Amino acid sequence: MLKNINVSLIGNPNTGKTSVFNLLTGLNQQVGNYPGITVERKAGICKLPRGVKGHILDLPGTYSLNATSLDENVVCDILLDKNDPDFPDVVVVVSDVINLKRNLLIFTQIKDLCLPTILAINMSDQMQQEGIEINIPDLEKELKTKIVLLSSRKNEGIEALKEAILSYQNLDLAPCLDTTTIDKPYFENLQQAFPDQLLYKLWLIITQDANFSNIQKNTIKDKGEFFTKNKNELKKLQQKETIKRYQFITRALKETTTVNKAEAKGLRARLDRVLMHPILGYLIFFGLLLFIFQAIYDWSGIPMDFIDESFVNLSEYVSQKLPNGVLTDLITEGIIPGLSGVFIFVPQIMFLFFFISILEETGYMSRVVFLMDRILRKFGLSGKSVVPLISGTACSIPAVMASRNIENWKQRLITILVVPFTTCAARLPVYAVLIALVIPENKLFGLFSYQSLTLMGLYLLGFLSALLGAWILNGYLKVESKSFFVVEMPAYKLPLLKNIALNLWEKTKSFVIEAGKIILAISIILWVLASYGPGDAFENAETIVKTENTTLNKEELAREISSYQLEHSYIGYMGKGIEPLVAPLGYDWKIGVALISSFAAREIFVGSLATIYSVGEEEETIKNKMKAEINPITGGKRFDLATGISLLLFYAFAMQCLSTVAIVKKETNSWKWPILQLVIMTAIAYGSALIAYQVLV
Repeated sequence: MLKNINVSLIGNPNTGKTSVFNLLTGLNQQVGNYPGITVERKAGICKLPRGVKGHILDLPGTYSLNATSLDENVVCDILLDKNDPDFPDVVVVVSDVINLKRNLLIFTQIKDLCLPTILAINMSDQMQQEGIEINIPDLEKELKTKIVLLSSRKNEGIEALKEAILSYQNLDLAPCLDTTTIDKPYFENLQQAFPDQLLYKLWLIITQDANFSNIQKNTIKDKGEFFTKNKNELKKLQQKETIKRYQFITRALKETTTVNKAEAKGLRARLDRVLMHPILGYLIFFGLLLFIFQAIYDWSGIPMDFIDESFVNLSEYVSQKLPNGVLTDLITEGIIPGLSGVFIFVPQIMFLFFFISILEETGYMSRVVFLMDRILRKFGLSGKSVVPLISGTACSIPAVMASRNIENWKQRLITILVVPFTTCAARLPVYAVLIALVIPENKLFGLFSYQSLTLMGLYLLGFLSALLGAWILNGYLKVESKSFFVVEMPAYKLPLLKNIALNLWEKTKSFVIEAGKIILAISIILWVLASYGPGDAFENAETIVKTENTTLNKEELAREISSYQLEHSYIGYMGKGIEPLVAPLGYDWKIGVALISSFAAREIFVGSLATIYSVGEEEETIKNKMKAEINPITGGKRFDLATGISLLLFYAFAMQCLSTVAIVKKETNSWKWPILQLVIMTAIAYGSALIAYQVLV
């Protein structure tokens, strides 16, 4: 009986590798980081025939084993270290039928490591459309492997792939070609010096800059008649190796593959001429963004109202069913209102990720990356910086980690420092509630609401701020550098609903769990601080208020007592202490407390206000509570246009995410950069909010 099988999925970016992973594993997935590093790790369990389980590891996309970034180093690390618990029993190299020649480079390298290797050719449903015919048996002989044709879009070939994985012990381990001919004396001497080591493994260890966890590079020293080469000589040998591999691949495909250009449809070329046009391309992209933001507001309103009212009803139900006491008050006034500040925004976040997933699945996002490269190069960023900047619309943490693909340190550092300016999903709840409070629902030309235009403006403001920051840093950091930008242009394809659903599930679950944990803890702390206070003022609030207000009815009296207690609670005194600092921005002590507490994570702002406003108050939705809040000085609404715009600008610029601070420290290996980043972004946020309020008030 076979043991569980370790399977590594490897391939170039945009080959549909993640789609294959999703089809093999379904919901049996776990997302985390590789031990000791911040590169995301996706693993899952696949049920293979005859009761065998496959442990599937989706490795980062890479073009070859000549590693130039940490993502690629991860792939090399696992393939070279037999002591790694994820060391594969079998490697599945995923390629796509249109770019087979380029995809096969890494396949031939893995074959040289004498690992059982399967070639999975994806997007086979496009073969007829592209006029491609492949003689699979002949190509299998050339490549000395098992080939499986797949269509992840039509869910075809997955069962055949599972059978091939199960039969991995029957695979030919011989390399496809002999690359030692590029310098035979050198490789012969290397093998003689280390007769017990695999030759190509030695070559990779010598030529890579990677610091592999369990592989000691210092064991490869001058020995006997073997002498190491300098970096320039090794680089030339690497180039010769790559040329030799492509010569072999070209010959193998020429003998086994035919492409009838007359039968191929030119839809991709026609679409590219429009979508990547130097003028139309940008107009189409910004038009799509405007549509997305309009849809986020129009489509999410009903489910948001339902969730908001459901939490109010839940709080009322719990207060009626549980006996009066501290625990009941904690649940109804602290925990439930705090959590409602997370769940109410799940519809908007799901819609945002839904549209982003569609753009990625169709292949359009790669065109956006190409378009944006023309702009970014003028600001000292690499074209590869587009990926972190776009990823930043979801979360700054993976966006900062995505910068590891940038080889140039200066460009990578600049990218890390400006990524938090881009509007992440954590800002969306704050934007949504503030825009709903202070921006009218009227529509421009009867099409686009002012609210959706404001939201799009905030996203553009974040992106433009990142560009301006990059331009300033590019002039400040005096490091001469050159960089080259290569981006994959995948074929256009219909999005896979299963991939979109899995992505929505993972992203939403991550947001709810990660934000929920923090908000739950802070909600409890805020409730305790708001429910108790020092001295007689808090304890004797009812007597004091009744003495000072003899004409109020019962309902008004209860509200005044609650407000008086809150003001003289621990959190009230804390808020009053920071009020002089935030008052010039148009904020009272309650907003100040929510502002300070949200430095742990931005989305806590709404949950904090929900908790503060719920202490001792009648049950009401979050939006209505904030809308009804009165400014005692002016007698008008607390959340008026001036205060709302001030808060929007503060959250547009403030870093306010301790997790991002921690990840920047890890990526830069210094506290200098995250501390400077936090201080400067907070100063910009405070200054812009101050100017906005003083101008609009």
